[in-house]
Amino acid sequence: MKIRPVILCGGAGTRLWPNQKNHQAKQFIDFGGWTLMQKTLERIRNSTFDYPIISTNSKYLKQVKLALKITKIKKYKIVLEPAKKNTAPAILASALIKDIPLNQPLMFFAADHLIEKSNILNKSINANKHNLNDKNIFIFGIKPTNPSSEYGYFLTKKVKKIYKVTKFIEKPKAAKAKEVIKKKGYWNSGIFFLRKDSIIYNFKKYQPKTFISCLASVNKSKYNNNIYYLKKSSFVKSLEKSFDYAILEKTKQINAIKLNIPWTDLGSWKEILKVYDRNKDKYYNKKNVYYRPWGRYTNLFKGKEFLIKELFVKSKGILSLQKHHHRAEHWLITQGNPKITLNKNIFNKKKNEHIFIPLGAKHRIQNPGKKPVKIMEAQIGSILTESDIVRYKDIYGRIN
Repeated sequence: MKIRPVILCGGAGTRLWPNQKNHQAKQFIDFGGWTLMQKTLERIRNSTFDYPIISTNSKYLKQVKLALKITKIKKYKIVLEPAKKNTAPAILASALIKDIPLNQPLMFFAADHLIEKSNILNKSINANKHNLNDKNIFIFGIKPTNPSSEYGYFLTKKVKKIYKVTKFIEKPKAAKAKEVIKKKGYWNSGIFFLRKDSIIYNFKKYQPKTFISCLASVNKSKYNNNIYYLKKSSFVKSLEKSFDYAILEKTKQINAIKLNIPWTDLGSWKEILKVYDRNKDKYYNKKNVYYRPWGRYTNLFKGKEFLIKELFVKSKGILSLQKHHHRAEHWLITQGNPKITLNKNIFNKKKNEHIFIPLGAKHRIQNPGKKPVKIMEAQIGSILTESDIVRYKDIYGRIN
């Protein structure tokens, strides 16, 4: 029996657009000829998986169908959530549809994760499929590359060749994250692997109210053109909880599959800038290189209300003290040790550090060192041109 992938595609991705009401959902942002939803669909187009089930809502239905068309996936099922209730009801309702037999292995992916070396992921899935039963759950851990506070962690112990999860740590501060990594903790990727009968067992035991309401919403659903329209009056009675809080923190039958592959949920502009930095050669065009007295910048990609650039600040180069009326900026230092002015504060930054420049804040970059400074920049706003610069000080005489 092949594994049935279930793609959770109802999230809004608000962390990327904190001050915008009509923001783009992260999984549908065009990052340069690709979206995270397209990458997710492409990842399940192989012999490991059966046709996908996609859990989403009416707001994103058109974009989901477009992604399916672009990736040439013709066979699929869509489960339409009538209300936002977090991942627990979404996972349960998707598993309860009639197309899925009781012993069906299910793989739950978030639509907004970027996973590289998916062949290693697929190999680990096939190697552990026979370990699934009617009660247990497998979660996927990613070996940390840094003590990030943006992800949750878990610890394990090995029992008969299987890693048993012993503890979850929810987004610790950097110091705590370092301790967790020393104890061989892994990032919790939010990828779940279990059978349909295990989902039923765990929800009946730990979330009986949600089980009853989701079962009713599926049984009373309307089906048309590959879409299940869940019954709203039943679905809204589900408790609004994530799968982690609803099930994982209650059951003791959680196993881990540990992976050492490039993975990110692209939940911040810092992580997005890291991806562009790794792949900047794909976006480079010498026509988009602009020289300035302090060095140069390269426009790598312009998306909807965002622009990705690379700044090259030569030794002793100093950008003007400036602000913007229509955009905020995120900077990721990739080389050198710049001195950064942000309003009345001065920060000495180093490689891999990030700083956020709010809209309207006075800011400046200086390179006091002998080696060039390189910075990946994301501009976010309605006007992303040089016209939106108000200069206060400039050693090259460029005052507005």
